Amino acid sequence: MSDQFYSDARLYDRLFPGGEQAVDFYRTETDRQGGSVLELGSGTGQKLIPIASDGHPCIGLELSPDMLAEAQRKADERGVEVQWVQGDMREFDLGRTFDLVFITANSLLHLHNAEDLVDCFRSVRKHLAPGARLIFDVFNPSVRMLAQADGVRRRRDALSFVDPDRGVVQVDVAETYDAAAQVTRGRWYFSTDSEADFSVAPLEIRNIFPQELPLLLSLGGLRVVERFGDWSRAPLTADATLQLYVCAPD
Repeated sequence: MSDQFYSDARLYDRLFPGGEQAVDFYRTETDRQGGSVLELGSGTGQKLIPIASDGHPCIGLELSPDMLAEAQRKADERGVEVQWVQGDMREFDLGRTFDLVFITANSLLHLHNAEDLVDCFRSVRKHLAPGARLIFDVFNPSVRMLAQADGVRRRRDALSFVDPDRGVVQVDVAETYDAAAQVTRGRWYFSTDSEADFSVAPLEIRNIFPQELPLLLSLGGLRVVERFGDWSRAPLTADATLQLYVCAPD
């Protein structure tokens, strides 16, 4: 399970602070689609708060209460109105439909079983208004990287960040790959020069390969309208690191 990984929402934001290209993409798509927006796995509101600040009515559904609390704090700080709802993206009923639903930043990959993914897509389908779209992004699995997931703890220099209270935080990760489940099982270690492993958290992420997604979407009552391999809308190729899908009701 990965609940512990998201129990410190501010630490999460410092670990993953960027995403400007993703934010720009989703803001552009929301402006193009218009209307109301639902984000599943909305986290601390990194994508949804900027979209709400553009004047779109927004709801964010998130399982983690810690992430929801930080999202509310950030929205209040910016004077932006967003409705935050605690819920599970596999099965939810908000009693209304939306013009755009999106799932960003690999949030979909916390659903490890095919049944859970299909349940999520079916729930999304029930919440899509006529002409609405589902948009989501997940990484494109690299067989080379999966083969290197040997359980050895290694430093991830690119992930180091500055914490205002602790100073420079270094990040180590140890991962193994469960090929039968298509799940990468990792343990993340956060340390400073004066405090080794002040936080250690497991993170388990599903790998979804490009040939799987159209079938899973179809089982959930959705079809692929477009798919891309990066935020500039380039085609999805074998060496693309991103899978970006635009979907509609089937």
